[in-house]
Amino acid sequence: MEQRTNVFAEEGKQEILITREFDLPLELLFKAYVRADIVEQWMNTKVLKLDSKKHGSYEFETTDLKGNKHRFNGVIHECIPNHKIIRTFEMENMPFGVQLEIYEFEKLSDEKSRLKQQIIYQSVEHRNQNLKLPFKQGINWAHNRLQNITNNQ
Repeated sequence: MEQRTNVFAEEGKQEILITREFDLPLELLFKAYVRADIVEQWMNTKVLKLDSKKHGSYEFETTDLKGNKHRFNGVIHECIPNHKIIRTFEMENMPFGVQLEIYEFEKLSDEKSRLKQQIIYQSVEHRNQNLKLPFKQGINWAHNRLQNITNNQ
């Protein structure tokens, strides 16, 4: 699978920077992050709650290949349509702590857009633990699904 999502983790820093260009209009890309029905499709998860607004929150539940359920949730601190989302992210029962996620959406043309994502961890150790998982492959897979699903909206 081609790695179209770029993941950059500078040694010694508490953050990961992610960028991806999509063959999608900006409005569709943004919608894929704020509409529960689309989120469920491309993230392959169940949306229990998604209140996409300032001071809103979200809660998702996913099931792994062994049938184990995993929940993750957070608070939305800022949601500017077609421009930016700032939120926290916490995966229950995992040692990574709470993360701060900043999503920036950029129009490149009428049919192309770019997503820039910055994830800030509580420590370099938490970030490095996450990177030991198949993080890069997982985000690329999810972004590929986002591209394909939203093309059919």
